Amino acid sequence: MLRLLTKTLSRLAAGALAATLCLAVVTPAAAVSASAAPLLAFGARIAGDDARTRLVIDFDRKPEFKVHYVANPYRVLIDLPETAFGIKAEELEARGIFSDIRYGSMAAGRSRIVLTASRPVGVVLAEVQEEEGAASYRLVIDTAIVTDQVFQGQMEKQSWQEASAPAAGGDTPVMLPGSRADGPFVIAVDAGHGGIDNGARGGVTKTEEKNVTLAFATALAEELNKLPDTRAILTRDKDEFLSLSQRVQLARGEGANLLISIHADTLKQKDIRGATVYTISDKASDSLAASLAERENLSDQIAGISFVDEPAEVADILLDLTRRETQAFSINLAQSVVSTFKNEVLLINNPHRHAGFRVLTAPDVPSILLELGFMSNKDDEQLLIDPAWQKKVAGLVAKAVGEYRTTVVANGG
Repeated sequence: MLRLLTKTLSRLAAGALAATLCLAVVTPAAAVSASAAPLLAFGARIAGDDARTRLVIDFDRKPEFKVHYVANPYRVLIDLPETAFGIKAEELEARGIFSDIRYGSMAAGRSRIVLTASRPVGVVLAEVQEEEGAASYRLVIDTAIVTDQVFQGQMEKQSWQEASAPAAGGDTPVMLPGSRADGPFVIAVDAGHGGIDNGARGGVTKTEEKNVTLAFATALAEELNKLPDTRAILTRDKDEFLSLSQRVQLARGEGANLLISIHADTLKQKDIRGATVYTISDKASDSLAASLAERENLSDQIAGISFVDEPAEVADILLDLTRRETQAFSINLAQSVVSTFKNEVLLINNPHRHAGFRVLTAPDVPSILLELGFMSNKDDEQLLIDPAWQKKVAGLVAKAVGEYRTTVVANGG
């Protein structure tokens, strides 16, 4: 295959290569019914060196695809219709130009492959080839390293926006706890990670964090819905990717009175275990909180979504809004969870911590991030995947929410 790749690239003159790289690559629209079953990617192979790499993926029918570029780090995004990836992990292990390769669902009807490189890269060939004598197709992507100038040219010439990025919140304000006279008390339960973003992985069972968080979130929603005049919603109820801003917007769009984001991270120190409750702050309470927030905030980048920081003065205003009434409610909820967990669930030392988690930035929805434990600790890992333990802890969180609500309403919140 490398010989074929070399022959293909050697026919491209230097000027033609640069011109080709600056074009967005889009296939002709495929005549596939919107109601059709997902595409099936049933095989893949990758070959190349540190200057050029070829990616080939086999599909059960002709795929429609688009190629985009994103910087910081350098990434090539291959967008596909809804696709079932029946590919062995070793078939798409990162090599050649690419330091990381991820694939999975992005949203309803959409999937994505993300190719991450350590230096500028461009696509010199992207085409679908029909297999002779077989009812299948293969997507061939040839890539080569380029100068930073050429890469920037690719970025400037493409015209696309992340379709899954939510619009800003509407004009309807979300009421704080205790201030709504009618309607149920709404709690958004956010299962961390999902789709292309697997999160942490257990050291023993290799269970992925995205599956642990979804199982627990489902159990928690069930327990919360048992509370009087309460409605729990899940930001995701299946294995799909949601950007951090989408998670916040889904909570706000439902008029949520609370947001509880569920996680189970890993640490290099495998002896550390226990639950932690986080609230937002512009300064981390400690180095552990800072490093966890930094990793969780990279979720969007894993899926290839560009994030543009707000100007410093805007960020300060947003944090100031969050810091006041909403921040006080968030802290009350965190303290209620910690109090309920005592003598029932193992807690880390100083279990209420704070850091700049982006999923907690809704200015009008009190929010906490609950780290159930650490997938890197073998004892925590066994508990995290135990349905009975999940149900027990979900019941305790629901109890804490009920006590929090009673306290806030009694105080006229």
